[in-house]
Amino acid sequence: MSLTLSVLVLLFVVHELVVSSWLTGADQRAAGGELDRIWSQRAPSAAEPASSGFVPGRPIARLQIPALGADGNWTVLEGVDGADLARGPGHYPGTAGPGEPGNIAIAGHRVGRGAPFDRLGELQPCDEMVLETASARYSYRLLPGPAPPQGPQCDLVRRAITSAGPVADVPPFQVVPPTQRDVIAPVPGRPEVSPPPSLRMLTLTTCHPRFSARFRLVTHAVLVAVTPRSRGA
Repeated sequence: MSLTLSVLVLLFVVHELVVSSWLTGADQRAAGGELDRIWSQRAPSAAEPASSGFVPGRPIARLQIPALGADGNWTVLEGVDGADLARGPGHYPGTAGPGEPGNIAIAGHRVGRGAPFDRLGELQPCDEMVLETASARYSYRLLPGPAPPQGPQCDLVRRAITSAGPVADVPPFQVVPPTQRDVIAPVPGRPEVSPPPSLRMLTLTTCHPRFSARFRLVTHAVLVAVTPRSRGA
């Protein structure tokens, strides 16, 4: 009996870490191709679609986290149900879109299914996260926390926080229960507060710890720059 159980556990682990990641890789390639087609059919003068117009299951943007190298490049889809997250990171419906005022929130698996957010905990205060749309690249940086490193990157974040308003006390990382949804509010942790038009944030969530869904690891970043996509990276 114990041998049979061990074999079943091994098969489950192989499926979660290898097979499901291979399937997600194929889904990501398909989603990336679909996003390219959507962008190529868009008129140059057309406005970016508002987040309220995102279609469930369709790709909406590319997420790049330079500090994670090849592990930090993903096509983001609309929706956070099981089918959506099996294909890659998913945008929480009802939260802001890329570059929009408020807080754009994105969820992703930490184990299996490509594990897009497995390495979120390795990020450092003021690290960059980029959301790319058809027309622009939105550069967000992780909030600095109480003892931020010195340097021009954190200077950018401090200036953004000064102009953004009520986010000075929002931490760069949080570990919260799955039911604590105020972390994806327009002002994280303060759902009763209306965000000023200048507040533009990005929140990423994933399971915590690895191999468990008991808690959520949450990261918060603030928009520091917008670059026309025509200028390249």
